[in-house]
Amino acid sequence: MRTGVLEGRPSVAVHRWRRDPRNVAKARHALLGHMGEWGMTGLADTAVLVLSELFTNAVRHARGPQDRLVETRYERLTDGALRIEVHDANSVRPEAREPSVDAESGRGLALVDVLTAGRWGVSERLGVGKLVWAVCADDTADEVPR
Repeated sequence: MRTGVLEGRPSVAVHRWRRDPRNVAKARHALLGHMGEWGMTGLADTAVLVLSELFTNAVRHARGPQDRLVETRYERLTDGALRIEVHDANSVRPEAREPSVDAESGRGLALVDVLTAGRWGVSERLGVGKLVWAVCADDTADEVPR
């Protein structure tokens, strides 16, 4: 794990996980620990749900030539928001879709969109694959930088 410093407290935490569904819970636990250290527990419910959706997508769909690891990056932004990134080795970009009423899956990115007020996206990364990011902020916060 790597960390940065903001006001004497870590502001960035990076973890690498095996692409395994059991690691979704471990990543949530790690995120909650960092949020507690950063005094951000008010965003915990939203952040954990967003992370769960993004990490689960990486586990389910990120098949590629080097698909064994998923990287998570949590960053406490200076405006009090939290940026969550999930990196995987597949370059195929996820797309939000509107599932049918009886569909058993396919609502994750729509949920992320609502929870983050549209502050999420997909970016290229160094090496193979992509990163999917989302910003969780207090509803009363001003515009969050991307």
